[in-house]
Amino acid sequence: MSVAILALKYDYREMLHNSTFCLVPRGRRLGSFRFLEALQAACVPVMLSNGWELPFSEIIDWNTAVVIGDERLLLQIPSTVRSIHQDRILALRQQTQFLWEDRVLEQRSRDALMWNSHPGGLFTLPLYSSHLGDFPFYYATLGTKPYPKFTAVIHAVSPLVSQSQPILKLITAVGKSQYCSQIIVLWNSDKPLPSKHRWPSVSVPVVVIEGEHKVMSSRFLPYDTIVTDAVLSLDEDTVLSTTEVDFAFTVWQSFPERIVGYPARSHFWDGSKERWGYTSKWTNDYSMVLTGAAIYHRYYHFLYTHFLPSSLKGMVDQLANCEDILMNFLVSAVTKLPPIKVTQKKQYKETMMVQSSRASRWADPDHFAQRQTCMNKFTSWFGAMPLLHSQMRLDPVLFKDQVSILRKKYKDIERL
Repeated sequence: MSVAILALKYDYREMLHNSTFCLVPRGRRLGSFRFLEALQAACVPVMLSNGWELPFSEIIDWNTAVVIGDERLLLQIPSTVRSIHQDRILALRQQTQFLWEDRVLEQRSRDALMWNSHPGGLFTLPLYSSHLGDFPFYYATLGTKPYPKFTAVIHAVSPLVSQSQPILKLITAVGKSQYCSQIIVLWNSDKPLPSKHRWPSVSVPVVVIEGEHKVMSSRFLPYDTIVTDAVLSLDEDTVLSTTEVDFAFTVWQSFPERIVGYPARSHFWDGSKERWGYTSKWTNDYSMVLTGAAIYHRYYHFLYTHFLPSSLKGMVDQLANCEDILMNFLVSAVTKLPPIKVTQKKQYKETMMVQSSRASRWADPDHFAQRQTCMNKFTSWFGAMPLLHSQMRLDPVLFKDQVSILRKKYKDIERL
């Protein structure tokens, strides 16, 4: 009866994929099919079957992928797994995937470099590509550079009722960028699509895609229309000039594995409440760059859609909030690096604070309460806080001059 209730209350597959360690007790005999299920889910098997010799143990060092427990010392298992360092856990999980895909599913094997260099096989999904050059992590290793153009994706939720709306000015400014390949307007408004003549005439294609479900997570779907490596993610009311767009993309080309952009936020530990807090105060450090005006590699759309659990994406869609925080969590968890903030005109801050479509959110305490709830929920799923603080800001006047060269000698300047 208890098993039936458990099955109704929880999704077994989702729980399996969200777990770090999976207990694998003996089955009817010494072995258990739970072992293969755990390997497939990148869940580290905790073996509780004394006397069972794991398959192919003559050629596979299972100590690199599993935790061997003792059936007679069952109560010690919790303290044993808690004592394992996060770096060791990541290595164990990567090895489970290596063994599952390269030993069990040889036809889907991947390049050894993907396993032996950061971020490892866990975050280089083979369904996306088996070619190193398609991922944002290997340009320097391969001696290549990302494609020198970007695709702008503008998230639109407001009906188009006036020719003076910010989205039209934004399309015009972005379309003038020398690096812009195309502009995609993701129409997530409940109102009908505007006719084609309502959109500004620019020198690059403007493609309007109507959101199928009109949820927040749809802005991060891996649309086939996106053919460039870089995605410029924009909110409909973002205020950026063409030169600001050009500069952000120039910076991103030097840091293609990171989020690069303008609006920055930060997290902090609230000791009185024993939980993570979220702040939008303009301080000397930051840990997030919001996706309302940011550039990142298109692979993160695929990773967001196919790696993150439906529970987190469902929370984002239900709240219509926090999708930008979740993307920052994901990229920082993969890269182990903070995002990069580029400096903007004072106009950006002042304009954003008075935009009619955003004003209520800036002043709404529930908005920030939701974002703090999101942060703690996300931290729980990732197993630790992945966000990292940085004090580095790149300015158009200083970028790629001697200061930039000297900065490389002081790599810790990005960390507090």
